[in-house]
Amino acid sequence: MMLTAAGVLVLVSLGWSAAHSKGMTVNKHKPWIETSYHGVITENTDVVLLDPPLVALDKDAPIPYAGEICAFNIHDSDAPFEAVVLNGTSGEGQLRARGLVDCELQKEYTFIIQAHDCGSGPGGTEGKKSHKAVVHIQVNDVNEFAPVFREAQYRAAVTEGKIYDSILQVEATDQDCSPQYSQICNYQITTTRTPFAIDRNGNIRNTEKLSYDRQQQYEIQVTAWDCGQKRALHTVPVRIDVKPVCKPGWQGWNKRVDYEPGTGSKQLFPKMHLETCGGPLSSVRTTVELQTSHIGKGCDRETYSEKSLQKLCGASSGSTDLLPAPSAATNWTASLVTDSGRDSDLIFKFEGHQAAKIPDWVVPQNLTDQFTIATWMKHGPSPGLRAEKETLLCNSDKTEMNRHHYSLYVHNCRLVFLLRRDFTQVDTFRPAEFHWKLEQICDKEWHYYVINVEFPVVTLYVDGVTYDPYLVTDDWPIHPSQIDVQLTVGACWQGGEVTKPRFTQYFRGSLSGLTIRPGKIASQKVISCLQACKEGLDINSLESLDKNIKFHFNPAQSILVMEGEDLERINEAVRKVSYINSRQFPTPGVRHLRISTTVQCFGEDTCITIPDIDAVVMVLQPSEPRITISGLERLSRPAFDLRSSSGVELFQDLHIISTVTRADATAHHAAHRGGILEEIIHNLDYCDILVLGDELSPELESLQLQRSVLLGKHLDATNSSSGMSIYGVDSMSNYEQVIRQVRYYSWRPEEITERRFRLTCSELNGRYTSNEFNLEVGFLHSAEVGEHVNHMVAPPQYMQLFHHPSMNYDLYPAHTPGVPSAATVVIVMCIAVLVVVVVVGIYRLHLTHQQEVKLSDETPKGAESWDNSALTITVNPMQNLVLSQESEVNEEEEEEEEEEEEEEDDDDEDDISSESDDSEEDVDVQLPRMQNKKGQNQNKTTLTY
Repeated sequence: MMLTAAGVLVLVSLGWSAAHSKGMTVNKHKPWIETSYHGVITENTDVVLLDPPLVALDKDAPIPYAGEICAFNIHDSDAPFEAVVLNGTSGEGQLRARGLVDCELQKEYTFIIQAHDCGSGPGGTEGKKSHKAVVHIQVNDVNEFAPVFREAQYRAAVTEGKIYDSILQVEATDQDCSPQYSQICNYQITTTRTPFAIDRNGNIRNTEKLSYDRQQQYEIQVTAWDCGQKRALHTVPVRIDVKPVCKPGWQGWNKRVDYEPGTGSKQLFPKMHLETCGGPLSSVRTTVELQTSHIGKGCDRETYSEKSLQKLCGASSGSTDLLPAPSAATNWTASLVTDSGRDSDLIFKFEGHQAAKIPDWVVPQNLTDQFTIATWMKHGPSPGLRAEKETLLCNSDKTEMNRHHYSLYVHNCRLVFLLRRDFTQVDTFRPAEFHWKLEQICDKEWHYYVINVEFPVVTLYVDGVTYDPYLVTDDWPIHPSQIDVQLTVGACWQGGEVTKPRFTQYFRGSLSGLTIRPGKIASQKVISCLQACKEGLDINSLESLDKNIKFHFNPAQSILVMEGEDLERINEAVRKVSYINSRQFPTPGVRHLRISTTVQCFGEDTCITIPDIDAVVMVLQPSEPRITISGLERLSRPAFDLRSSSGVELFQDLHIISTVTRADATAHHAAHRGGILEEIIHNLDYCDILVLGDELSPELESLQLQRSVLLGKHLDATNSSSGMSIYGVDSMSNYEQVIRQVRYYSWRPEEITERRFRLTCSELNGRYTSNEFNLEVGFLHSAEVGEHVNHMVAPPQYMQLFHHPSMNYDLYPAHTPGVPSAATVVIVMCIAVLVVVVVVGIYRLHLTHQQEVKLSDETPKGAESWDNSALTITVNPMQNLVLSQESEVNEEEEEEEEEEEEEEDDDDEDDISSESDDSEEDVDVQLPRMQNKKGQNQNKTTLTY
C-alpha cells in the first residue's frame, strides 16, 4: 500500500515536472467558497459556529500548491475575527474571534471573506483568490447582569378612603443585550403584611382603603427578576403618604408656642396657610383671639400697688386705698379672703359673708361735688339671689338710722351708684341714683370700673370706654343729723332700725384696687394707663403688610380681625401675627389662642366651613432677680449731730443692685455657682425703713426727708413712729438717691446711745424682695468723741466704701449752688480742714499745758487742796484761750458750762460744714474733756495730752 502511494506521488511529481518543462499553466482555477455565511458566537468565547462550515474548493487539485488552500482573508480591519486554514488540501477553515466579544457592546458583525490558494509554488506566486463571500455573525448573550431600578427610591401620596388601580409604577432595567436576559419579567413586594400589591409591569396598588388616622405613611420594599430569573441585587424603597380627605382648614401651625420673657414680639404661626381644597373664594375673614382671662385681672398687667400705679400713670395724689394689703396699720382687710395668685396681684374674694369696716381716720372727709371711685371687679350672676343688692362700697349711718349717704352696688346685673347730698348743701329734688346695664357686669371676667363724679353729671368708664347711665332717678337730700357714718366694703352697715346692728347686702365676686379720690376727677389718659394690658397681639413688620388687607384691634389688643380677598395675601398676613409681652417679669403660664375663619365664595354667602383652631402661648418662667442692698452696717456719729440742721444721714453709702442667674453668658460676666450672675436694671415699687426696737418718740426724735428730693421722680413717702415708707414705681438709682437723703433727728441726744434700722425694698408689690439690710447707728457723747477722732479721720478697713461700677449719682442736687459738684474735691477739702483743726488743737493743748505748769508754781500752798472734781478744760482752736478756776462749782454752773461747750461745738461744726454742706464726710472734732472724779486730788502738772 505504501509502495502504491509512493508511486502515485512520483508520477504526480513527474507529471508536474514534465508539464513545467513543456511551459504549460498549472494554476488554472480560482478557489471556490459559499457566497454567504451565518455564524453564531457566544459572548466571552472565541469560537464562531458558521453555517455552512468554512470550506474552500479548488479544481486544480490534486496539483500541489495550485489545488491547495493557503489562507482565508477578511476584508474588514475592525472586525474582531480571524479565519484560519485547518487543512489546505481539503480546504477546511475556521472563523474565530481575536479576543472576547461582548454582546452588550455589539450584537452582530458583517464582513467579507475570500479564500486564497497556494499558487504555483511554495512562495504562493501566481496564487488565485476566490470570489467574495458575506459573513454575518450574531453574538449570543449571557445573563451576566441583574436588574437595577431606575430610581433610588419612589414616593407617592394617596388620599385616604379610596382604592387605586395604580398608585405608582416602579421600573427596573437590565444591561444584558438579549431580550431574554434584558427584559424584566416579574416584580415582587418583599415587605410582609402591607395593604399593597404589584403586577408584572411594576404598578403598585392598594388592596384596601387606607386611613390617615390609623397610619400616615407606609414604606415597602420592591424587587425585580429578569426573564432569565436573575434577581435584582438590591431592593428599592417605596414610600406612600396617606393624606386625609381634603378638609378645608388651617395647616402648618404648632399647637404650642414658647415665649421667652424679654424677647419682644414673636410670630405665632410663621408657616401656617389656609387649605380651601381648590374652591374659588371671594373673601376671607380671620379673627385671632388671645384668651388671658385666667391671668391676674384679665391679662398680664402691672401688679404694683394701686398707689404706685396711680403715681406711675400721673394720677393726682390724695387717693385713699380702701383695700390695701393687710398689715399692722391696715388691719381692716385682715379678715377678708385674699387670692394673691402667682404674681403678687392682691385680689379680695367676697363670697356673700365677708365685709370690712373702714376706720374713720382712713375715710376721706372732704368729698365734694367732684370725686372719683375706681375698682377692679369680677362678677357673675347669682342664681336665686338676683333680687338682692350686692354692695361694693357703702357709706351709711353708724347708729340709730339706716340712711345710705353714698354707695356703689350691683343689682340684677346692673351697676348702681347712689349719691344722697346733705340738705344743707342742696334743698331741691336732685339726681340721686345712676343706673348702668352692661354685659361686663355679669360676664365673670375682670373689668376696670371708674366712676367720675362731677355732680350732677356722673360718668362710668369700663376698661377705658365711656358709658352714660341709662336711668337717673331723683330724690330729696338727706336731712342733717349728728349721727356718725360708717364706710364699709363688701356689704352695707345697717346700724339702725334693727335689733342688732349688722352687715347686709353682701357682695359676691372679686375686687381689687378699690380707691376713692376726693376733689379730683381722673382723666381718660390716666384711666387707660391704669387698666392697660402689658400683653397682647401684634403684627410683625406692619409696614410690609399688604395694603389690601383690612385689620382691626380691640382696645386691649387681645382680638385681631383680618379681612382680604386674596387667599395668599391672607396667608402672609396671618403669618405676621405675633404675641408680645412688655413686662420685664411677666406672669408665666399658658395663654390660649383661638383662630376662627369665615370664607365667602362668588355668589354665595358661605361655601366652605373652616374649623376653628386652638393653640397656646406658653410664657416661660422669667429669671428671678435678686435685689441686694449693701452699704455701711455700723455708723458712729457725735450725739450733738442729732440737733444740727442736717441731722444724721443714715444711708450715705447705700447701693442697690439686682442680679439674675443666666444659663448662658458672655465672658465678662462673673461666674457663679449654678449659673452666671448677670446684673440687670429694673424698677422698684417701695422701700421700707423700719425702726428696730422701741418706736420713735415723736416729741423727741424723727426720720425726715425733704420733699424737694422727690421732685422729678415717681416717688412719694409716708412717715410714722415705726419708720418711713418710700413708694412709687421708679428706678433703683432714684431710690438710692432718695434713701441717701433720709435723716435722723433727735431733740434730746443725751438720752440716746444707739438706734437700729432695717431697710427692705420690693419690686412688683412684693413679688421680688431684697435682703434685709440692718443698720446700727451709735451716738458718741462728750467723753467718747475724743476716743473716736482717729477712727473718723481714717476709717478702718470694714468701713471702706463700695462703689458700684458705672453708676455715679448726684446725691444732693438740692444743695449744690456755689459748691464744687465733684465728690472727690469735697472730700479732699474736708480732710484738709480736719487736719488743720487737729494740728491747731494739739498746738493749743501744748500751750495750755505750759501755762498750767507756770500757774501751779505760783499758786499758794493753801490752795493745793482745792476741789477740782468739776474741772472741765475746753480748748477751742478758733478762740482765745480762757482759763477759769474756781474752788467750788455747784451743779447749776456745771450745766451752764456744758451748754456753752455744746454751743461752741455747734459753732465749730458750722465753720467746718460751711466748706461743704452737701458732703457726707463732715467731721466735728471735739478734744477730750478731762474730768477728775470727786474725792480725788490731783496735781495739774500730771495731766498729759
